[in-house]
Amino acid sequence: MTKPRVLISDALSPAAVQIFRDRGIDVTFDASLGKDKDKLAAVIGDYDGLAIRSASKVTAKLLESAKNLKVIGRAGIGVDNVDIPAATSKGVIVMNTPFGNSITTAEHAVAMMFALARQLPEADRSTQAGKWEKNRFMGVEITGKVLGVIGCGNIGAIVAERGVGLKMRVIAYDPFLSPERALQIGVEKVELDDLLHRADFITLHTPLTEKTKNILSAENISRTKKGVRIINCARGGLIDEDGLAAALKSGHVAGAAIDVFSVEPAESNVLFGLPNVVCTPHLGAATTEAQENVALQVAEQMSDYLLRGAISNAVNFPSITAEEAPRLKPFVSLAEKLGSFLGQLTEAAVKGIRIEYIGAVAELNTRALTAAAVKGALQPFLPDINMVNAPLVAKEKGIVIEEVKSSAASNVESEIKLQIIAEDMPRDAAGTVFHDGKPRVTEIRGIQMDAEFAPHMIYVRNQDKPGFIGRFGMLLGDAGVNIAIFNMGRTEPGGDAICFVSIDERVSDDVLRAIEAIPMVKRARRLAF
Repeated sequence: MTKPRVLISDALSPAAVQIFRDRGIDVTFDASLGKDKDKLAAVIGDYDGLAIRSASKVTAKLLESAKNLKVIGRAGIGVDNVDIPAATSKGVIVMNTPFGNSITTAEHAVAMMFALARQLPEADRSTQAGKWEKNRFMGVEITGKVLGVIGCGNIGAIVAERGVGLKMRVIAYDPFLSPERALQIGVEKVELDDLLHRADFITLHTPLTEKTKNILSAENISRTKKGVRIINCARGGLIDEDGLAAALKSGHVAGAAIDVFSVEPAESNVLFGLPNVVCTPHLGAATTEAQENVALQVAEQMSDYLLRGAISNAVNFPSITAEEAPRLKPFVSLAEKLGSFLGQLTEAAVKGIRIEYIGAVAELNTRALTAAAVKGALQPFLPDINMVNAPLVAKEKGIVIEEVKSSAASNVESEIKLQIIAEDMPRDAAGTVFHDGKPRVTEIRGIQMDAEFAPHMIYVRNQDKPGFIGRFGMLLGDAGVNIAIFNMGRTEPGGDAICFVSIDERVSDDVLRAIEAIPMVKRARRLAF
């Protein structure tokens, strides 16, 4: 088996390189490539994985050259430097490491809050210049103040807990924060307007999205409590920098501590030079511990995916843990093969795909199974489709995906029923995985069946009449085609029947036409899995 190949194109801890090598992955480490898009594009086609930090820009154009790329690992939280839609369209998993630098970023926000409250940077410059301006640098206490946290996810929750420890009263605005979680970390959940009016310090810890862009707009800043101090160690673009500058100059905002900017590197900014502003060059994750943590985490995640199919912290695909992967793998294969089977029978345009999970399989990570089923169903028409981009492709083509879970009794412990709704007619099949781990077909068009999938197969829909099997077998024998396994099901004696036949090699068009010419045959189809 060929070793997976990974390219590290940004500065990353040597420990990450060693993890890749210890796991049996061929790794190339060249931090200069992240700053040279042409050189990166020239070599990226040779790699299965790309590990980056913030310097490398993974654009749609770069992805066009990444013919073998399966996964991009971002050592850090932000994936602004990766074109997620383009990666998804190409079927490339994009992972980040949301927890490796959480404590470091939270601590930086708290440090910025202290620096702001006590005017430490400006006091330091004044003192080192030989001045002694005790009366000029009058600060404020942290204790007893209201800390408003916008975005109380992983990092925001850590900041909130630190604020509680500092004897602050902590309020949080986060639509996804549950009352139980708020109680657990000791914060009061509020609406944004309430937070703006009450907070003495506001700290932002939310991703940059269409909904959060300029969440502290000039209008919202004007609604804050007079004398508020604002900290942003999350993402540039969350604050209207012009509006903040105006509020700082007017005295409505007493101070701001900013680690991230709308344009980075921030060589100039409207906030620079204001006396009540503390600025740092995106240092939120800049500690030795954090850089080591995210490097190790991204190496482990990428290795797990390339070697075992486990998916952690993907931003464009449901996670599959290392523990789940072995259990999911045979059902992923089943879902994909059922989809492929029905897809190969379908000639009209597909309008919908319905997947029903029955029994124990309904408790598994069915999003991954659904992606596999959709991939299998559409691959006969779209050869480049894969599990990552299949749901997106289906959505773009207006194909409705329906997922149903059921604990209904079945003849087997777990069963997947799949239906493709096409413009001409619906087609359906069901299958299971036995203890041997092999996917099997249990039902086709409502007819009971017990058949394994094989690389080469023939599907025949026929009337259950005497002589059919003999003529079918003789026809294949005369053509030199060996039957490996003959599976047959029927509605009733003499009624409709289906043959699902494993053969050792692909049959020719002439042989297929000869099968269709047998009087009892209604339809014959050549299949490949």
